[in-house]
Amino acid sequence: MTEQELHDWLRLSATPGLGNTAIRRLLARFGLPAEVLAQSSAALETCITPAQAQALHAPSPELQALQTATWTWLTTAPAPLQRHVLTLGDADYPPSLLETADPPVLLYITGHSRWFGAQGLVWPRKALAMVGSRNPTPQGALNARAFAQTLVRQGVTVVSGMALGIDAAAHAGALEAVTGQEPATIAVIGTGIDRVYPRANHQLAGQIAEQGWIVSEYHLGTPPLAQNFPKRNRLIAGLASGTLVVEAATASGSLVTARLASEQGREVFAIPGSIHAPQSKGCHALIRQGAKLVESVEDILEELPALGMATTPTPTSTSTASKPKDSRGAAASGASTEDPGLLQALGFDPVDLDSLCSRTGIDIASLQIQLLELELKGQVARLPGGLFQRLAAG
Repeated sequence: MTEQELHDWLRLSATPGLGNTAIRRLLARFGLPAEVLAQSSAALETCITPAQAQALHAPSPELQALQTATWTWLTTAPAPLQRHVLTLGDADYPPSLLETADPPVLLYITGHSRWFGAQGLVWPRKALAMVGSRNPTPQGALNARAFAQTLVRQGVTVVSGMALGIDAAAHAGALEAVTGQEPATIAVIGTGIDRVYPRANHQLAGQIAEQGWIVSEYHLGTPPLAQNFPKRNRLIAGLASGTLVVEAATASGSLVTARLASEQGREVFAIPGSIHAPQSKGCHALIRQGAKLVESVEDILEELPALGMATTPTPTSTSTASKPKDSRGAAASGASTEDPGLLQALGFDPVDLDSLCSRTGIDIASLQIQLLELELKGQVARLPGGLFQRLAAG
């Protein structure tokens, strides 16, 4: 893309009041942005409103600054990273997004140069979206990490939104299982690609750029506006052949992603959880609506042929996401034989000290000591409100 071509695309896409649908009508009617911009108001009004045509012919004062900043961003990527701006007219544009109802006009992409070959970008052949609560339970975060690790080892790229909680855990798990054959993970963000939000994920963003891609449809400098995050969820769903919801409350944005995936004809998976955990209620609702209940990665992999992602799990998949076992089984559950009675009394739901004391007959002081030991071993998590929860191994 030349600098002038970039300027034309930005002028078209950054015009206030001109959305993706109107822009696609203009492109279909007149061709590339240069041809669109050369049209008279009367010609433009055959596709868009008079107000939109007027706005297109009167670019805002901020446009020149955006054009300059974007060209500078595009041409000054620090090695070994590369930056790209894809348009609807590019051969590199992800085909899975073209199949959706509202493909973005522009996509900004940052990633390691190894993922950009001589023939341009090659999008992952196998991709699964993983989304969930920003405030997960400890077990939910472990599940996200373990599932992502196992999926990446099977050659599946993990797509998520780089939010706190389940998103961050999924990205982190994917990065821990990098194979070097495909991008490990794709982060679809709801800000300009020159911003990291939330700030706590700054280091994670750098790691994702090294081992995968960061993708945004928003122009440089776009702040974290609340309305942009539900909108970007259609891209998370659209870049993947299916969506796994790890944990979600009933009002979670993850349910929006699941709905969009379903509307796009893609499979929806959900991990069940405790009936007492608010973070599980959204997953339970999805399962009641027809989402596939998932207890292991194999539950996803057996559906992959129908998603165009056929693969076979390898014997090296030892994560609990692949082969979970209960406390009476082998060490895959993380259960220690030193405290079988206490672990069994804990169960997998949050529980308070008084209830544990009643279940076990152990006095409070001894319970606190044993729980601390289990916490240090990573077998128990301490929750707000004086609650404790047993963890399956990640």
